[in-house]
Amino acid sequence: MDLECRFCKNKLEKQIIDLGHQPPSNAYLNSNQLSQNEKHYPLKLYICKSCWLVQLPAYASASELFTPDYAYFSSTSTSWCKHAKKFVDTSVSKLGLDEKSHVVEIASNDGYLLQYVRDYGIPCLGIEPTHLVAEEARRKKIKTIEEFFGRKLAQKLVSKGALLQDKVDLVIANNVIAHVPDINDFLGGINYLLKENGFLSCEFPHLLNLLKKNQFDTIYHEHYSYLSLKVFRRIAYYNGLKVVEVEEIPTHGGSLRVWLVQKNNSEKENSSVKKIIKKEEEAGLESLEIYEKFRKNIEKIKYQLLDFLVEQKKKGKRVFAYGAAAKGNTLLNYAGIKNDLIVAVADKAKSKQGKYLPGSHIPIISFEKLQEYDVDYLILLPWNLRNELKEQLKKYDLITAIPELCINESD
Repeated sequence: MDLECRFCKNKLEKQIIDLGHQPPSNAYLNSNQLSQNEKHYPLKLYICKSCWLVQLPAYASASELFTPDYAYFSSTSTSWCKHAKKFVDTSVSKLGLDEKSHVVEIASNDGYLLQYVRDYGIPCLGIEPTHLVAEEARRKKIKTIEEFFGRKLAQKLVSKGALLQDKVDLVIANNVIAHVPDINDFLGGINYLLKENGFLSCEFPHLLNLLKKNQFDTIYHEHYSYLSLKVFRRIAYYNGLKVVEVEEIPTHGGSLRVWLVQKNNSEKENSSVKKIIKKEEEAGLESLEIYEKFRKNIEKIKYQLLDFLVEQKKKGKRVFAYGAAAKGNTLLNYAGIKNDLIVAVADKAKSKQGKYLPGSHIPIISFEKLQEYDVDYLILLPWNLRNELKEQLKKYDLITAIPELCINESD
């Protein structure tokens, strides 16, 4: 099959890493599905040597991955809600938003962020294609449309008599840019939606951190693109948007918050943009050496974790995991780990409890149930939430596998 770059459409030939054939990371199973055939897709990361966009080919469509029963609820993370509230408070002040403004969030999930916009009395709209989480947002009195976003929906939203009576002051697209198969259609739609003086704010995991900190578990089928600022700026400009400011933030192991306006806006690019791009250039993100080093590092992590788990199995120790996160599924399936090495994974999301992880078929239990077991080691799969969870999990000997195997024995 000939592959083409999702941005520049040139032939896509350079494979960086192969994580094997894996099921979609959020395709949790119920007990009846364990004996059925499970869909697996290649998980191979490529880089376009024409525009340097790092990407996964769309082996599975967005509608296959983001199904109506998609079970990721942003509000289950206390730290994520605090992050969202702080962003809203800052944005209202920064942009002078008030009850005459209009805010749209794309991939608004369960209303974790727009609830704080609503509390300011600012009109807002959520766009969320998955039914379960969209319903939760509506329970919070947040108007939500269940559709995938692109140019067609943007045009429909601002047409005469539509939901929006005017174009938008602020579009928020946090942790969604990587999830869209057609990045040009997506950014082009946002450009259409914005007022002449409107802003787009988006957050995405920084490719530089993924490579330097061996964060390969953020690679899964729902993430089509892996972005540097330099490449993202190039794609945005092609679609009528320009980057004017960027912030480095700690979420998801190190992300960028990027502020954009329309091309013809008088707002100027500030020094923060050049600063980040200089870091990327010094690291060699537009050369192949850093990607080869990354491939060797993740192979080392895989074998370190497997050696540890097999050793504990031989000793009769019981290893559990915490956090049925998508990133954990990439790690477990890449390493070929099953429930003979990890007994169960605890998660506080009720939508996941009683189900099984895709691929590995490790059962998901509640945190309360975990406390009934004798646990020798607990692997923290969402390692990026370590600070949030360390107090709750302080009685356990915690393990993280990324950026390298680390065992923290409890006091």
